[in-house]
Amino acid sequence: MHNKTRITNYIKGKIMNKVEFIAAVSTKANITKKDATVAVNAVLETITETLAKGESIQFVGFGSFNVKDRAARMSTIPGSTRVIEVPAKKAISFKAGKDLKKSVNA
Repeated sequence: MHNKTRITNYIKGKIMNKVEFIAAVSTKANITKKDATVAVNAVLETITETLAKGESIQFVGFGSFNVKDRAARMSTIPGSTRVIEVPAKKAISFKAGKDLKKSVNA
């Protein structure tokens, strides 16, 4: 997403940050913000640790997080003829589940 678009979306209130997310979880689960913070942080840490081990996570209906290997490649620097080698790396992908897609498109 381009910076200008991100700023416009933020001004229009279309991007929820972590504090707002925790407040929403607190309200939805009828728990304190402190408990919601602990829960949200635990979920994010668990997702991070699982992906760091190269494992996948699947929430049926919501979606799945996967780690994919990206091969090393050669790339040209824009505006020049200089070619550099981009090293191999792991990339994280998320594939939305059927229920999530249905909710977003409702």
